[in-house]
Amino acid sequence: MAQRGSRSNNLVVPQANAALQQLKMEAAQELGITIPQDGYMGHYTSRENGSLGGYITKRLVQIAEQSLYGPNS
Repeated sequence: MAQRGSRSNNLVVPQANAALQQLKMEAAQELGITIPQDGYMGHYTSRENGSLGGYITKRLVQIAEQSLYGPNS
């Protein structure tokens, strides 16, 4: 069991944080979801948060596939 206060979603490459935040903002904009300046999204529905997370995951998989196989594959 995880310890109270510990995060299980620590970044493997902490330097990627800015790029991931940018990806999150772009995905939210494409889905029509406004992310508050403070970043707190607790008042959004599970559907909205799930849609955003799923879309980000889809984009990350696309980026990984392109880096593995090249953009012309």
